[in-house]
Amino acid sequence: MTFGKKERIILIIVILIGIVAGRLAVRAFLNFLLGGTMFGGNFL
Repeated sequence: MTFGKKERIILIIVILIGIVAGRLAVRAFLNFLLGGTMFGGNFL
């Protein structure tokens, strides 16, 4: 299966968006568990 230049650029962009979204999701989850200030303070 060969990729053209356009498909390769699109694939790289999708991977980067996935990495950023994944890191934000992990940070939000840990913040929620630890009662962090991501949502305006500790609401536990």
